[in-house]
Amino acid sequence: MPYPLTEEIIQVINPQGEVVDELPDLSEEQLLNLYQGMVLAREFSERMVALQRQGRVGTFGPLKGQEASVALAAPLRQEDWLAGSYREIPAYLAKGVPLSAIMERYGGYVTSHFPFEARCLPLQNVLATQILHGVGVAMAIKYERKPNVVVTVCGDGATSEGDFNEALNFAGVFKAPVVIVVQNNGWAISTPRHRQTATESIAHRGPGFGMPGYIVDGNDVLAVYKVLADCVERARAGEGPSLVELLTYRMGAHTTADDPRKYRPDTEPEEWQQRDPVIRYQNYLTGANLLTDEAVAQVYQQVGVEIDAAINTLEAHPLANPDQLFDLVYAKPTPHLVAQRKTMLHD
Repeated sequence: MPYPLTEEIIQVINPQGEVVDELPDLSEEQLLNLYQGMVLAREFSERMVALQRQGRVGTFGPLKGQEASVALAAPLRQEDWLAGSYREIPAYLAKGVPLSAIMERYGGYVTSHFPFEARCLPLQNVLATQILHGVGVAMAIKYERKPNVVVTVCGDGATSEGDFNEALNFAGVFKAPVVIVVQNNGWAISTPRHRQTATESIAHRGPGFGMPGYIVDGNDVLAVYKVLADCVERARAGEGPSLVELLTYRMGAHTTADDPRKYRPDTEPEEWQQRDPVIRYQNYLTGANLLTDEAVAQVYQQVGVEIDAAINTLEAHPLANPDQLFDLVYAKPTPHLVAQRKTMLHD
C-alpha cells in the first residue's frame, strides 16, 4: 500500500487520564490553554442550549462530548485556515473567532462575520461543502506558493456526500496542503455510522484517494493534537493531504430540534460518559500536578464571565431585520424574491 493506514486507534491518555503513549511536546501553558478551551466550549454549549429554550437564539447543535476538537486549531499558525461546520466551534474559538461572533450567527444576524485575522471560513450547515471549500483554499495557497495549510472538518454523515469524496480525490491528485478531518460521533442525526460506509473505518478511504489515513481517539485531546500536528507539518512540507478520523460521541441531541431518545439506545450515552473528554484531560492535568481543584474552579469562573459578556454584547444589538435575508441572494432581487419579501412583511 503506497500510503499508510493506522489500524490501531491512536491514543495518548486513556479514559482515566493515564498516559499510555508518548506525550506531544507542549509547554505547561499550552496544555492549560487546551483545558481552558475545552471548558469554554462545554459551558458555551450548555448556555446556548438554555438560551435557545428561552427563545433568545435559534436552533443550536450541542457540543458536549466533542470538546477535544479544540486541538484541531492548536497546531495552526495565524495565517493557516480552518473550514468546519457547526460542531467545530471549539476549534473556531481557539483560532480566534470571538464568542460574540458565534452568538450573532445563532441570533439571526445574517450580516455578522468572523474577523479575517482568524482565517476561519463561515460555519457550514450544508453537509460536506466546507471540504470542497477547504481544498479550494489549499489549492490557492499552493498556487501562491505560501507556507500555509488548511484544516477542514466534517462529521461522519457528511462522508456520504459526493462533495466529500470529490474533495478527497482532488486533494490527493494535486497534493493540496490540507488536512481533512472527520469527527465521527456515531450518528448523522438518526443514521448510525455503519450505514455510512461498508469499510471498517472512514479512515480506510484515505489510501484509496492517495493519502494516509489515521484513526484517533477523538475524546483524547492530546492524541488529537499529536496527529494533527504531524499531518499539518506534512502538508506544510509539500507532502500532500491526510485523512484523520476522530472517534468521538455527541452526548446530547443532534440539535435543539432533535430528540435522540427516539433512535439511540439509552445505555449508549451512559457508556460514553465514562470517556468524557473534559474529565479525562482534567484527570491527566491534576495527576501531572499541572492543575488543582482551586485552579479548576477559577477556570470555570473565568469562562462564565466571558460567556456572560458575550451574551450581553449580543443582546445589546438592535433586533435583526429579517428582510435582510433577501438582500444577500442576488445583486438585484428577482420578482419571486420581491414577492416573498412582501409576503413575509405582510405588505
